[in-house]
Amino acid sequence: MFKQVIMSGILIEKASPYSVEKTAELIVAESERQNWKVPAVHDLQQTLAKSGKVVMPVKVIELCKPELAGKILELNHERSISVFMPCRISVYEKEDGITYLSVMNAEAMAGFLPESVAGIMVEAATGSLSIIDAALGS
Repeated sequence: MFKQVIMSGILIEKASPYSVEKTAELIVAESERQNWKVPAVHDLQQTLAKSGKVVMPVKVIELCKPELAGKILELNHERSISVFMPCRISVYEKEDGITYLSVMNAEAMAGFLPESVAGIMVEAATGSLSIIDAALGS
């Protein structure tokens, strides 16, 4: 049902059958259903409009699974990985009128991460993809 594209190996992109607004709502609801926290949803179109810049709809949804985040943040040297936290799902419209979602491809990045956190990051990314699939019915 969903087109999946891996761009440059570090991103996974999927098309959504819904609008940006509806897709974001479904992602937030499914995240909460799966016991993930949603610290913020950033409306980048609205933010940039305040500075006079006109862009197509873009929402960035922050997701956090406290159990996974805690495993990383309780470690000392691995706290630098916090730059990748919380997990983010970007929902946006392209000129073709289709809504897309993108996430980081943690599996592709795992080889560059400390072994102590690579598995945790992959687990978090897998959870994010599970949320997308469940929310969009794939």
